Amino acid sequence: MEENNVFEYKYSAKQQEEVDAIKKKYLPQEEKAKELSKLEELKQLDKRVEMTATLWAVAVGVIGTLIFGTGMSLIMAFETAMYVAGILSGIFGIAGMALALPVYRRVLKKQREKAAPRILELTEELTRN
Repeated sequence: MEENNVFEYKYSAKQQEEVDAIKKKYLPQEEKAKELSKLEELKQLDKRVEMTATLWAVAVGVIGTLIFGTGMSLIMAFETAMYVAGILSGIFGIAGMALALPVYRRVLKKQREKAAPRILELTEELTRN
């Protein structure tokens, strides 16, 4: 009687991606940089551009909100003694909050201009292949 010794291996792309993701966590920085594919680099550049703009806008908005809150506190806590200072503080706080969106747009535009050459180079390389 003939025995059929066969080795079976089932490949899972999802499992391989998970293994690679875990491996990348433990690689030294130099090796991580080498292993970045062009698509991953493109995604990271795009994410960095948007994240920078978001952080600036949030910072401006939070500072404006804190200034506005200070003005409200001055008006409510000290009533007539700090009424004018509270109103001025509130106006500056509202202006700070209103500046958050324009700051976001301006920083996003500047960051896109800065990252554009590399992003266009990567997209050209990826679309050619």
